[in-house]
Amino acid sequence: MLQRFIEPGGVANVQIKKGKKFKIINTFGHQVVDVWAFNSNNMSESLSMHHSRSALYKMWFQPDDTLVSTLFEPIIKIVSDTSNGGHDTLHAACSKGSYKFYNTIEPISNCTDNLKLTLNSYNFELNHTPCPWNLFEHAFIQPDGRLEDKPSTAQPGDFVELEAQKDLIVVCSACPSRVGNISASDPKGATIEY
Repeated sequence: MLQRFIEPGGVANVQIKKGKKFKIINTFGHQVVDVWAFNSNNMSESLSMHHSRSALYKMWFQPDDTLVSTLFEPIIKIVSDTSNGGHDTLHAACSKGSYKFYNTIEPISNCTDNLKLTLNSYNFELNHTPCPWNLFEHAFIQPDGRLEDKPSTAQPGDFVELEAQKDLIVVCSACPSRVGNISASDPKGATIEY
């Protein structure tokens, strides 16, 4: 198995063949990781949070769940999860626009630009940013419908193991955002093992 460390605000992409497993590891704890997956044979098809929520009828996904793509086809299966789960499926990726909206200091990089730059290297241009699967991020829906963020409780070494259901390009961005205290105000990076 190979490992690639992703610095806070950094990005990594790997190509994963159908049936192969890979892990996203919270190396130092509390790090939120924005994850996208694209069908390497048809990059207009990608992992979709809203399609997966509809397919599974749940907000949070757990081991043995198979997430689906924008075509409602199986794309990623969750094999195991050593964290306490609750990975956010609602929040947009951080961007220049989001930092301006929240009136907060913009880091050197952001997850939206990380994704676009990565896909540009495959000669694929996005006309919008798909909602990421925000691994290790905790966002809760309150009884009145509001969202509440809480710091990630992921511990050092916690991981989510996944299995590709198609040939994939997987993009992982170690979110640098401090908005909502999602990474316990101290993003430290993560690791992908494949």
